[in-house]
Amino acid sequence: MFPSHRPRRLRTTPAMRRLVAETTVRPSQLVLPMFVKEGASEPVPIATMPGVVQHTRDSLRKAAVEAVQAGVGGLMLFGVPAERDAVGSGGVDPNGVLNVALRDLRAELGDETVLMSDLCLDEFTDHGHCGVLDADGNVDNDATLRVYGEMALAQAEAGAHLLGPSGMMDGQVGAVREALDRVGRTDVGILAYSVKYSSAFFGPFRDAIESQLTGDRKTYQQDPANVREALREVRLDLDEGADLVMVKPGMLYLDVIRAVAEISEVPVAAYQISGEYAMVEAAVANGWLDRRDAVLETLTSLRRAGADVVLTYWAAEAAGWLR
Repeated sequence: MFPSHRPRRLRTTPAMRRLVAETTVRPSQLVLPMFVKEGASEPVPIATMPGVVQHTRDSLRKAAVEAVQAGVGGLMLFGVPAERDAVGSGGVDPNGVLNVALRDLRAELGDETVLMSDLCLDEFTDHGHCGVLDADGNVDNDATLRVYGEMALAQAEAGAHLLGPSGMMDGQVGAVREALDRVGRTDVGILAYSVKYSSAFFGPFRDAIESQLTGDRKTYQQDPANVREALREVRLDLDEGADLVMVKPGMLYLDVIRAVAEISEVPVAAYQISGEYAMVEAAVANGWLDRRDAVLETLTSLRRAGADVVLTYWAAEAAGWLR
């Protein structure tokens, strides 16, 4: 008449649940993406990402220090330039907003955290694409790789520990690794955006970087329908020298994270993107979700799927809760 197995015994108290938890989230596993706006005199709120701002150089330093003190494992920087051009020259310029911000944070924090930089042209081009265009207006893969090599050297010189090639160009990891190794920068690692889908949930991020994009990126970002293609991309990036591989978006692609984790010999990162952040914040604002519980559950789901590292706009706040 009575059950012979009672799994509920391991759920009786918070202490018991902590003891037998199969998945943990630690502050050191979280990375905070941050935006810095050239010429800004005060932080600029991003309407579609409540609580996230485009920083000034000064507010970026202050927020970065606070995040590191909270225990986050790393910071990922994105630049918002005052001017853009067809070839994204601001990304290569040592005095471009992103490279200046990297120098600021490396001087402020040294090796206390892992300083990461987005290595892509979309923030810096007047057409909003992740690469340079050919005469017909298409993204020129191989010409873009040459620019990525230049960006890699500029970001390494500015102080980045990890470079994040995110444009989904064929051969981008190999091009960046070759450029770094050629000048002896074997110390700088590559966080490869190996699996980056053409997602509808990138919208708020494009507001954050004031993207100039018209059209879409379906010819280089991946089709959300495909998994085998994602695994092929991961294997290619591993062969080309990736130190970490990443899946982006995160919450909508937990199956892909799991599949990548099963084949990857290097750590796997997941990026909880702007639209995933925004939809939780919107539900919280409407009183539909408990914010802290919802945020921590989403982070746990990404870790449970196989992510060793999670990039999330809640990183600093969640780190405080977890501590």
